[in-house]
Amino acid sequence: MGELFEFLHALMNDPFGFIDLPIRQAITDGVNWIVATFRDFSRTYISPPVRGVMNGVQWALDSVPPGIFMLATFILGWWAASWRVGVFGVVAFALIGFMGVWDQMIITLSLVVTAVFFCVLLGLPLGILSSRSDRFYAFMRPVLDIMQTTPPFVYLVPAVMLFSIGNVPGLIATIVFAMPPVIRLTNLGIRHVNSEFIEAALAFGSTKRQILWKVQFPLAMPTIMAGLNQTIMLSLSMVVIAAIIGAGGLGLEVYAGLERLNIGQAFVGGIGIVLLAMVLDRITQGFGEKAPGVGDRD
Repeated sequence: MGELFEFLHALMNDPFGFIDLPIRQAITDGVNWIVATFRDFSRTYISPPVRGVMNGVQWALDSVPPGIFMLATFILGWWAASWRVGVFGVVAFALIGFMGVWDQMIITLSLVVTAVFFCVLLGLPLGILSSRSDRFYAFMRPVLDIMQTTPPFVYLVPAVMLFSIGNVPGLIATIVFAMPPVIRLTNLGIRHVNSEFIEAALAFGSTKRQILWKVQFPLAMPTIMAGLNQTIMLSLSMVVIAAIIGAGGLGLEVYAGLERLNIGQAFVGGIGIVLLAMVLDRITQGFGEKAPGVGDRD
């Protein structure tokens, strides 16, 4: 009887002392196996296209003079939303230039554009597959949960081990972290298209492919654009964190300022990030509000 009381006492005070799950070692072993198995493949077949797209985007953005860039921002903002958004974009980029971080902003923007390109390239097909198969979405859902809830810093370690230091591992980590909204909201938008539109298309003899691209996809576009907006914001937040592993841009300004306790440098980088995020947010929201499916889904 005394032994039972001792057991219950130990159970109440330290219930976790009876089992020691070797999760830490198992994860370490798993990551080491992945790195040993796929490092050469990653650096040979994944790194070059990602770096190529990033270099192409950065070259294109660098080739545009700041004045023309701001004029294009005004036109794009006016076309997407309103003239006020266009003016705000010009003012925001002018402030970034006057603060002396224009080149860093271009690097950050090129990283975001590259990450979003790959997120859309991979995320849209996965979202479409998820909308057409409950079983596939049941498989994808916990994967997306893990991708979204894993702390961003955790992605940096395997990315560096697979791709070394630089912009590419930062981009890979950004793509993984920022892709779930595109997949989730593409799936959600297509699933929530009114069934009457699909029945009408079937009555006219449309194929499944025609229904997807000419009925469901246009009507789901507002929701898809909302997912794209979230992906852009997540990409911007992640490329800032990726400065720790060698990604340049405004994030490097913040990181260098914190490392040297240079508050002015850190704040200038932070203000540039905020302004860039606000411009991208307003423009993508404008495109979402003007998407062809707005007001026609129900």
